[in-house]
Amino acid sequence: MKKNSSLSELGFSDAATTAFFRQIKDVAAAAAAGDAADAPSRPNHRIKISVVGAGNVGMAIAQTILTQDLADEIALVDAKPEKLQGEMLDLQHAAAFLPRVRIMSGTDYAVTAGSDLAIVTAGARQLPGETRLDLLHRNVALFRTVVPPLAQHSPDALLLVVSNPVDVLTYVAWKLSGFPPNRVIGSGTNLDSSRFRSLLADHLEVNAQDVQAYMVGEHGDSSVALWSSISIGGVPMLSSLRESDVEFEQAVLERIRKAVVGSAYEVIRLKGYTSWAIGYSVASLARSLLRNQHRIHPISLLASGFHGIPDDREVFLSLPAVLGRSGVIRIPSVQLTEEEGKRLRKSAQTLWEIQQQLGLAN
Repeated sequence: MKKNSSLSELGFSDAATTAFFRQIKDVAAAAAAGDAADAPSRPNHRIKISVVGAGNVGMAIAQTILTQDLADEIALVDAKPEKLQGEMLDLQHAAAFLPRVRIMSGTDYAVTAGSDLAIVTAGARQLPGETRLDLLHRNVALFRTVVPPLAQHSPDALLLVVSNPVDVLTYVAWKLSGFPPNRVIGSGTNLDSSRFRSLLADHLEVNAQDVQAYMVGEHGDSSVALWSSISIGGVPMLSSLRESDVEFEQAVLERIRKAVVGSAYEVIRLKGYTSWAIGYSVASLARSLLRNQHRIHPISLLASGFHGIPDDREVFLSLPAVLGRSGVIRIPSVQLTEEEGKRLRKSAQTLWEIQQQLGLAN
């Protein structure tokens, strides 16, 4: 059977790729140094994923990765040996019902050696009366004990940060690991965007997979909803509403954005923490990365030079990105409205000011 013609053969310009996408800072240099920007999957290679932190979030991630058959080996690391041993045994006892996966654990980071993907969920909890900056300093101190040994034992790994505040801690992980920026990402607004899509899908009575909608910027209260780029089954939402003379106000859109942000707080209020949704969110990122799927996810990445963020501001915040075996491959040239761009740059400025107090700039 004759292979279908490629778009290039049909006359579609190769320059279209550069029109749609941009590369993250220093990816080209990393590729030249041997860290290929689009490394192919290795046949017959046993995939190893390490999860640092055996709390509610870490175990939800490990359990979801396990049930979705995304790894051949899973290594768990935590500072509490008895809890760690118990969690590992609990998973191992389900071996008859799950894909064949080797599960190991330890308090020594040597157990993570040779990881393809290292997921960091460990983080200190805020103490009564403690400021967010004090909490951040404690988490930076924690990351100094976590990230360097991870990088030492798995120098070719992808590093995925889930701990909060995820944007600043992804920046910290990048600085401490010495990895190129395409291999250090944060879970960012991947879950926020899923909540956004779910809310829209429920209202419109369609499947959430047919809704394209992104939350970008800082993960948290200042995240930005990209209303201008929402489409339902390929139909641009806002322009379709305008053409149908459907009334909507900016205040209504802002209330919807706040509802998306507040949904996490509602889960925390009801059950004390969030776990399952972030487990599925991180598993979706792991699948896209390790199976080289080139799917687009809104994740925390080095955003210098994008959407008016100065080149010298090394901040991590969420933007849609094409993910593959080597991490961030390309970043779509999303068109933002003036207000969306303004909010994004405000988030970047806030993150930049916080980072200046951490002593990691060089």
